[in-house]
Amino acid sequence: MSGNGRASLKERLLESKIFRSFMIYSAFRAVYGAGILVVTYLLATSDQAPIWVSGLFLLASMAISRAIFRAIKRRWPHLA
Repeated sequence: MSGNGRASLKERLLESKIFRSFMIYSAFRAVYGAGILVVTYLLATSDQAPIWVSGLFLLASMAISRAIFRAIKRRWPHLA
């Protein structure tokens, strides 16, 4: 808390469970999303895989990312 007894906006945001959850989810999506983009690019430019494989991979990755994030929240509930 600041000297006048009121928390600054930054302090209130960092104490907010919703804001922390949003920040953790954003960081997770940034790292996971970068990996997904690389794999999708490799699949899309591969001569051996048809283009629809990239679409299936993206659909599967959406479900997988939700499951991974749910597991993260269960493992470390104080973070999210």
